[in-house]
Amino acid sequence: MTHAQVPSVRMPKSSLRRRSILAALGGTAMAAGAVSGCTVPAPQRPVSAADPAPGMPIASSRRAQLMQIVAHPDDDLYFMNPDTERMLESGVPLVSIYVSAGEHTGINKIPGRHHHGPEDRAGYSSARHQGLRQAYAAMIGLDKFSDWTKGVISLRGDRFAEINTLTNGNRRVELVFLNLPMHTGRRWMALPSLWRDRDVGVYTVVAKDSPLRKTVSYDHKALTQVLVGLMEQYRPTVIQTLDPDPDIQHSDERTRVQDSEQPGYSDHGDHTAVACFSWAAMVSWVAEATAQGGRVPGFTVQAFRGYYNRHWPKNLPPKALRDKARALAPYGGDPDWNCGNASGCGDYGVSGKRPLTNRKGWVRSTHHRYQGAQPVLAVGRDKRLAAYGVLGLRAVRWRETRPGSGRWGTAEDLGGGPLAPALGSAALKDGRQLLFGLRFSALGGRGAANRREIVLLEERSPGRGFLAWQGLGNPEYNDDRGRRIGVPVAVTAPDGRVHLFVRNADKRISTRVRDLDGRWSAWRLLIGEEVQDGLSAVVDKAGLVHVFGAGRSTVHHWRQEAPGKEVTFRTVVPDPKGGVGGFPVPAGPVAALPDGDGIKLYYRKPASGGLVTVDTALTSVKSDSAMREAEFEGYGPVSVAAGAGGPVILERQPNGRVGWRSTRVGQSRQEDSKTLGFPSLLVTAKGMAVAGLSVDGQPWLWLPDLSQAESRPVRRV
Repeated sequence: MTHAQVPSVRMPKSSLRRRSILAALGGTAMAAGAVSGCTVPAPQRPVSAADPAPGMPIASSRRAQLMQIVAHPDDDLYFMNPDTERMLESGVPLVSIYVSAGEHTGINKIPGRHHHGPEDRAGYSSARHQGLRQAYAAMIGLDKFSDWTKGVISLRGDRFAEINTLTNGNRRVELVFLNLPMHTGRRWMALPSLWRDRDVGVYTVVAKDSPLRKTVSYDHKALTQVLVGLMEQYRPTVIQTLDPDPDIQHSDERTRVQDSEQPGYSDHGDHTAVACFSWAAMVSWVAEATAQGGRVPGFTVQAFRGYYNRHWPKNLPPKALRDKARALAPYGGDPDWNCGNASGCGDYGVSGKRPLTNRKGWVRSTHHRYQGAQPVLAVGRDKRLAAYGVLGLRAVRWRETRPGSGRWGTAEDLGGGPLAPALGSAALKDGRQLLFGLRFSALGGRGAANRREIVLLEERSPGRGFLAWQGLGNPEYNDDRGRRIGVPVAVTAPDGRVHLFVRNADKRISTRVRDLDGRWSAWRLLIGEEVQDGLSAVVDKAGLVHVFGAGRSTVHHWRQEAPGKEVTFRTVVPDPKGGVGGFPVPAGPVAALPDGDGIKLYYRKPASGGLVTVDTALTSVKSDSAMREAEFEGYGPVSVAAGAGGPVILERQPNGRVGWRSTRVGQSRQEDSKTLGFPSLLVTAKGMAVAGLSVDGQPWLWLPDLSQAESRPVRRV
């Protein structure tokens, strides 16, 4: 459709009678406005969700499609790379949806200049769009000034948006600009109010050099439905979003304003609002798709932290950081470039090396909101491997076709949604499997509830089906704090009790314990220090439960003093000979493995590909022999299991591929670079198994031979 075919948008008369325009349109169709009600209707009903009962058919596709939904032009480059670029390199097509115009004050600040010209919101939005085109052209191997196809895409509700398309062989990028405003003339934040308030609407910004010529109106329902429609049209197998529930973060006013953080939370208000809209749209898409017996869309989700990156140790090693910064450079652009866009050749305020030199350090980390292996591996009573994951926001199970076959059967829907993408698990002494999920039990804007809870799925008997999902509540005392909790982690003690741990809103740990009769204790706060999500719970050879979490300056540790006792915080005793007073600084989640009389820890160094190994009996930290670094380049979490010849370490290579290391046979790599998140590692009496999710929503299974460097090939469904 050409721009000449785009109709003007008129609001219904009934709507106009009960609404009034708060922000002037400035006399042109290119200015942003807001619409607010004179009367306040009842709170919006929560977003409709698919029935959480199990047994629905699941759609399956061999066609991968990545969709990312962000608030501003550059959120993807700052917070989702290198994940996005790795998928593009492997030929996964991308559609990237930018909800806001990114127009801010309308000033494209040129470093070193005191005068930047007059405010031009439509022009600044256009310059940022040009920067994105430059960045993605370079990412798919083309000249940054490559010509894109510009057009108009039809959306639900008779709305329209600009779409830019570029291909290079099997690589394809589509950029969709919805162009909702960031602010009105009084600096009112449009997107958070659109999510939060009961009767608010906005008009879009029309960027200069856009094929669109008229503004479009949006309210809460319209934006949700537009996103649902795009999901239905593209049918993504991977959806990447920003963080819907950022950490509580109390910063002084000056720091908060300089860092653009919303009051009290570690992220921009637009990021949070757009993430909530994205998750609400996913819930609605599943509900629509499964109505009248339809299939569950087979997609997986990755949510990424935003300004959180500033507050914790940086986790990208040099090579991954260089790649990420290289993708940002064309986006920042240069005012002296001849890119063919009269409004500007990028977002000059972040040009050159500024992303690397900025004190905020956003580019130096990439954090997933929901930490944990995907999928979880287990061995059933019939000796078949089972993998538990999340597809279409619902728990699913794949099982080997026969013991040792290395081939997965089809996905079995276990229900329980809408769930975060990572699950916790534990096995009871009789072999029954327990699965723990973080559930979006309510996800409504405009005054409706926005609530999270921990849920449990329990096998009825080993290998014989499951009981109904059980709610385990939330350790926090209100919904706002309850949104900040992390992914549940559980471990079964030798006495049969199950210990469940969750990172809470204060960034500390809360726990519940299940007794031998299946009854759960109340939530209890574990006194201790702040940690990142991605907890590690293990049982040592003495039968004691331990929990480890990555703090800001060291690893924090909780443990039982005796079997059956409560888990309590343990202060690390400094080395009396002058060694360090704690473990080395971790960049992210800590993997723990019982070893001898203690536990061995494995984790990444900040801003390094090096792996730190802490080997201690957990009575003190010895600086002379307790720590060593295995300098092999990688990034992200690691997983570790006990093999016949020593520990087996699973890690991600800089190119996105998964590798394993054994003290017995050295290192081997698998060749599928399209793995999502972090895969699961399991070592049994029969050998080693690694399972992960591919970008087309299908699981793979890798059975490396620990006796030699080669491995059996990846097996798919």
